[in-house]
Amino acid sequence: MTVISLKNILSKTYLLAFAIGMFFIFSACRFNSDMQSEGASFLQGEWVQDSIPGQQQMMQFTLREFRFTCDSVYAVMHVNNKVQTVPDSCYNQGSWTEYAKGIYVLRGDSIIVDGIYTKVNGKQKISGCYLSGQYIPRFKVVHHSADSVVLESRFDQRPIVLRKTKDITCIPKKRY
Repeated sequence: MTVISLKNILSKTYLLAFAIGMFFIFSACRFNSDMQSEGASFLQGEWVQDSIPGQQQMMQFTLREFRFTCDSVYAVMHVNNKVQTVPDSCYNQGSWTEYAKGIYVLRGDSIIVDGIYTKVNGKQKISGCYLSGQYIPRFKVVHHSADSVVLESRFDQRPIVLRKTKDITCIPKKRY
């Protein structure tokens, strides 16, 4: 007759719990691919925002340019500000340009961007005038056709009407 001891049961229970835990850890983890994904096909290309309705009456507005290539996005933001909200050395008579780059995903009707503000040469902007750090806008795709896209920022409900200026064909490359 076998005697089952409490010590024997506990050691088997811990061993089983450890094995189940390791199973979940290793089955849940996967390495991210070092290749770009293809992104949204209708976004591939270069896009320009020509104007904003009523921009002459606005105290501050930003006109945007986007380049979508595969799952990467490059943004140029032309800021116009009639009220000085930055130091004199940065104000530049109320007009300046911001740059950003990142990757995006399209989820339903939303474009989610995870990126950084950069200098004009594409290097990360750590400090200096204007914005630095993370570039994380969220856009809703209101309308899209072959040559136009209308976006709405989650932080500013003014429509961003973009006109396509150039087609780009996605050829996925290594990220690093």
